[in-house]
Formats: sequence, C-alpha cells, structure tokens
Amino acid sequence: MIDIHCHPLPGVDDGAHSFDEAVTMCQVAAADGITHLVATPHYNYSYTFDPELNRQLLARLQKAVGEKPQLLLGCDFHLSYDNIQQCVQGSRDFTINRTSYLLVELPNQFIPDHLSRVYYDIQVAGLTPIITHPERNPLIHRKPELLRHWVSNGCLVQVTAQSYTGGFGSRAHKFSERLLDEGLVHFFATDAHDVKRRPPILSHCYHKVAEAKGQEIADLLMQQNPEAVIHGRPLPPQPDWAELRGGGEKRSWFSFLWRR
Repeated sequence: MIDIHCHPLPGVDDGAHSFDEAVTMCQVAAADGITHLVATPHYNYSYTFDPELNRQLLARLQKAVGEKPQLLLGCDFHLSYDNIQQCVQGSRDFTINRTSYLLVELPNQFIPDHLSRVYYDIQVAGLTPIITHPERNPLIHRKPELLRHWVSNGCLVQVTAQSYTGGFGSRAHKFSERLLDEGLVHFFATDAHDVKRRPPILSHCYHKVAEAKGQEIADLLMQQNPEAVIHGRPLPPQPDWAELRGGGEKRSWFSFLWRR
C-alpha cells in the first residue's frame, strides 16, 4: 500500500513531536504493509513550509528507518492567496514527489464562491488538485454537490482511512461510505499525526474496502492510483461506479468515469 498523506516529519507542524516518534511512525507504517509514505507538512497560517529543512529531515529519517517505507515529500497545502500565487508560478516544492499532483486542504470556516476558479487556475498551471479529507468537512456535508462539481472538472479526492473505519465519528464514517458509493474517492490515506490517536495504518481500511467493493477496488485506491501519483503518471482507468451500483459485471469496472 502507498500512503500519499502523512505527517511524520518532526517539529514542522502538528504531526510527530520528536525524531523518535517520527521513526516509530515509519516503523508502524512499514509493519502495516505501507511501502511508500509521503510526508506532507502543513503549509498554512499556523505553520511555515521550509523545503530545504523538509528535505534534510526526510533524509535523516530515511537513514534511521532503513529501506522501508520509502519516504517522499509533499505538502498539506492550504489555499491562501499567497500560497496559491507561489504554486501557480511554477514551484514544485509543494507537490507530491515534485510531480504535478498537489494535496489541497479545504477551508473549514467557509468555502469562497471563487474556489472553483482557484482549482481551475491550479490546473491551468499544470497541476492536479487532490482535495484532502472532504468527509471531515462540515461545509461539504451540507453541499456535497460542490465536490461532485470539482471532480467532474478534473479534481481528485483523498479520504482519510480512519474516517472510513469509524475513527472520526459516525458522521465522517457515513459520509465517506457515501462518497465511495458515488465514485468520489480516488485515494485513501492515513493523514497520520502520531502512533496512537492517528497512526499510519491503512490495512484496516483496505480490508473493509475489499469486503465492501472487492479487492480490485481496494488495490486501485490504495496501490495503483497512489502509485501513479508518486511517479507523476496519469491515473489508470477508473471504475464505472454507476455500473457497480447497478450490479454490472466486472468487465465494466475499467471503463472511464471521467477523463482528465
């Protein structure tokens, strides 16, 4: 499995508080079957983002944990005006493994009317927005049609694995199931911050998805799609979710639901 959203770098945000905790997080991830882990420090009003420091911390952490998991860099990117300007001007310091994929965090207080335009500008700059954990956002709960609109226009969606398994409460749990049923989930990721409350565990989610939707879907959302992202490739063909809901044959799983 591949985790595209995690916070193991020590001292840079609200993730790992010490180097020892960072090492333990990586060890827990490896033991869970995670082969690649993307460290995604926050970049928002509370936390600065220092690409060189992040690279140094990542190299030190990789040396300490050994070959597994393989550690990569990204960013949990807050859509502030200054951040967006840096991003659209061509910096790949914020993208996952310096590819064209960018994790973007939705505002929790309000969703501005121009947000669709922001996503469009990001795409015009050659990047693909991956909207993080919308199942935990109360604004999206009230207006899920916004998410459908963004996906129809080329955005991708990452849901937190622990939401799908019930760790963020019943509302996030039910909403994540609804998003999966509607074909609005392209990735599950841990968004891990520690080893106890929010650990880097994907296997529980993998098994639940495999039971509910089949192993092919679990592989797609936790192996194949994230593998394409870390290597900067287009996603493989996605399932026709309408066919799946209607009991279609497996041969229909790999028709395109959308085209990027």
